[in-house]
Amino acid sequence: MKVLIVGGAGYIGGALTDILRSTKHEIRVYDALLYEEAYMKDIPFVFGDIREREKLKKQLKWADAVVWLAALVGDGACAINPEITSELNEEAVKWLTNNFSGRIVFMSTCSVYGAQDGVLDEKSPTKPLSVYAVTKLVAEKHLKNSNAIIFRLGTIFGLGDNYARIRLDLVLNTMTTRAVTEGKLKVFGGEQYRPLLHVRDAAQAVANNLTTNHTGIYNLHYENVKILDLAYEVVKYIPSAKLDIVDIKFEDARNYKSTSDKAISAFGFKPKLTMKDGVEEVKKLIEERRIKDINNPRYSNQSFLTTFNTHKWDGSKKA
Repeated sequence: MKVLIVGGAGYIGGALTDILRSTKHEIRVYDALLYEEAYMKDIPFVFGDIREREKLKKQLKWADAVVWLAALVGDGACAINPEITSELNEEAVKWLTNNFSGRIVFMSTCSVYGAQDGVLDEKSPTKPLSVYAVTKLVAEKHLKNSNAIIFRLGTIFGLGDNYARIRLDLVLNTMTTRAVTEGKLKVFGGEQYRPLLHVRDAAQAVANNLTTNHTGIYNLHYENVKILDLAYEVVKYIPSAKLDIVDIKFEDARNYKSTSDKAISAFGFKPKLTMKDGVEEVKKLIEERRIKDINNPRYSNQSFLTTFNTHKWDGSKKA
């Protein structure tokens, strides 16, 4: 199968290309390198923005399946410019459904559930609290009548591969980095739940469903964890770090637990990597000084888009 990975130079894309390059699939990456200066993997690559319609259409004609990873991701990053976020996260997906009839694998988010009690499945009400979640929900609706499988991902963590930029703005990765570099971990409140998932388990679910007939929405997560309990888990593996609990609610109001029973039943979804794996991977990366400057804005979507290279995503590439 010919697989076009749109946004394939990113965090999940890095893990996915490593998995697929050892299969019989023929793969190609299409990416605007928003957070990168170069694409170094020995994989066919096309530099392009998803708003460059004619360029992207040529790649779609080549492909049997499209993995759509391209998006502005994260509440803070998407709030910077809601209009551009809508253009990238909604309108581009609508265009995709009108210009491609093959298999689509799409990444959505469990953030669409907002703040709710109980364990939420794919039929639970959605209550998005951010521009990011709203745009992902609209994109899901655009894909409703296509040959698409949609994954509502839990909060991703861990190391995807040895090339792509790691995100240090995701809760487990952030906590681990602070525990290693500062020797302490401050948690505000921490009663909110998040469903966690290792980045390579997310990528494996994509790879496993390129040729299946499953369509519709599937939650993907490994474990529902309170933020406070996650902090305890981090310091358990980094015992030199001290935990400081502040009895003040954090400004992020999201609070939700999800179930992946539908994915388990349909295609045997079985994540293999744990929080311990994620902590140890990030800890090793930091301790071995494989990241020169952990405070570089490029490791945070919001910080990077606020600080640098806004010309890359301000619409100047729109065709």
